[in-house]
Amino acid sequence: MERSQNTLRLSAVSPAAARLGLTAGLALADARARVPDLTCLPADPDGDAALLRRVLADFSRFTPMAAANGPDGLILDVTGCAHLFGGEGGLVDQVVVRAGRFGLEVRVALAGTPQAARALVRFGPGGITPEGQDRAAVRRLPVEALELADADLQALRRAGLKTVAAVDDRPRAALAARFGKAAAWTVDRVLGLEDIRITPFRPPDPYRVDRVLMEPISTDDDILRVVGDLLVDVCGRLERESLGGRVFQAGFFRVDGRVRRVTVQTGRATRAGPVILRLFRERLAALTTPLDPGFGFDQVRLSVVRTEPLAVTQVDLDRRPDRAADLEGLVDRLSARLGAEAVLRFQPRDTHIPERAVRLVPAYEEPGPGAVQEETVPPRPLHLFDPPQPVEALAGLPDSPPRRFRWRRVQHEVVRAEGPERIAGEWWRNLEPTRDYYRVEDAAGRRFWLFRQGLYGDPAQPRWFIHGLFA
Repeated sequence: MERSQNTLRLSAVSPAAARLGLTAGLALADARARVPDLTCLPADPDGDAALLRRVLADFSRFTPMAAANGPDGLILDVTGCAHLFGGEGGLVDQVVVRAGRFGLEVRVALAGTPQAARALVRFGPGGITPEGQDRAAVRRLPVEALELADADLQALRRAGLKTVAAVDDRPRAALAARFGKAAAWTVDRVLGLEDIRITPFRPPDPYRVDRVLMEPISTDDDILRVVGDLLVDVCGRLERESLGGRVFQAGFFRVDGRVRRVTVQTGRATRAGPVILRLFRERLAALTTPLDPGFGFDQVRLSVVRTEPLAVTQVDLDRRPDRAADLEGLVDRLSARLGAEAVLRFQPRDTHIPERAVRLVPAYEEPGPGAVQEETVPPRPLHLFDPPQPVEALAGLPDSPPRRFRWRRVQHEVVRAEGPERIAGEWWRNLEPTRDYYRVEDAAGRRFWLFRQGLYGDPAQPRWFIHGLFA
């Protein structure tokens, strides 16, 4: 039950309640007057939606073309899939069995188009409609099966059109003139005369292989063995099309309907099955929440989520080891074992401010667009302080390098200096002060990267900072 217009109303009814004459939308007081011992529970739309998503994910075992249909329905495009389940009757039976494992009572209709199936399951007997009989089956339904606006349905009933057949016998031009073109199109779609394909909740990956198991598996060795077999199939397809994978995902379907997905990524495109299987082994062993098989997995799916061109490479005659490949393989294994955020690398950014010139990203991510460093840009130190550390400096002239500076209570006499290199603040950051950078060397041979923040003549007095150390 839920509150609607300051009245508690039934939001859904069980089959037993429906047989007693109760319907959704009926006021709770009227329902209790008809059935005094009625049991009611508060509506939980969020929980219902979560359950529907679980069922939708599980029903992708029947077809990749699956989508939600309203708050309490699913539509499956099973074109070309029925023979895998013993025909249309076997497919319908398995759908009912799988729904029962979620504690659901379902009605199933199989027709030529999604709209015809929806009309038959919601306003008719459901079941399997023979091929080519959609129109005849839908014509027997009440006019409510068209699911037009309430005002349009009332107008049709007042005109004596109480069945879909009566509306179908009317010229479409008259319907379009009275109710609009959308109503005429709806009639054709519900009758199966026009097919509008569904949009799946998750578009199927172009490279995906499934293995439906006769007996559920639960041990790690069996799971990895099945994943290895699927890798042989999918890597063969990638090789025939000169492609490699960057992101691989394994989906494990439990007997009770729960689905667990595990993803691994690589630093560069690959189709080496043993390498990918080793990443899955590392990832499964490092899961924070272990892969709980419950009563076992009865289906395993392997998808290549992201592909890239990968041509065949010629092996050098001297068979020198590929150091880059060894490093990337190590990065992939560490990322799979420790997590993506544990293995990072620097990526350049398009800015002149030194402390913002790079950012840390997962090591397997592609290099993004960064700042193009010209040859005229002075060298930067390897060791940067973030934030820069303040120093006390003394300069001979306003725009000259410092003669001496004090840092960490140690006095440094400057014997050599280069600069200035002027870096203006970014205008979108509230006009940060201009910086003049100097590369200086003290009497002991230590080299520093100093800058003066602000210009002489500004309202605020310029300050000196040390930003980095040269090796």
